[in-house]
Amino acid sequence: QVQLVESGGGLVQAGGSLRLSCALSGNILGTNDMGWYRQAPGKQREMVATITRGGSTDYTDSVKGRFTISRDNAKKTAYLQMNSLKLEDTAVYYCNAKRVWVAGGGYEYDVWGQGTQVTVSS
Repeated sequence: QVQLVESGGGLVQAGGSLRLSCALSGNILGTNDMGWYRQAPGKQREMVATITRGGSTDYTDSVKGRFTISRDNAKKTAYLQMNSLKLEDTAVYYCNAKRVWVAGGGYEYDVWGQGTQVTVSS
């Protein structure tokens, strides 16, 4: 039906950069808010960055000035550019779509991807 697939994670040294991608697939007409969330081992999942359909963004304080969320509605893809990575950024990063309108009528709520691992080493 509706799927979100994250990619771009990997191993990077502290101070380095990665760009994550989140691609929506299925018979999708559109989506409103999207976001990136992360979960470190033994910790609760937290919001990293969100972006509205119109492009307004919000970030958790710990990533402000380092991460940038963006989206391409035509490609049905969201991105997270991560710069100046720190050890504490290590986590599984998940993409989320708050509401996805589907062809045939109706919509799905709170659609999540499977996650992509980001590991920052010293």
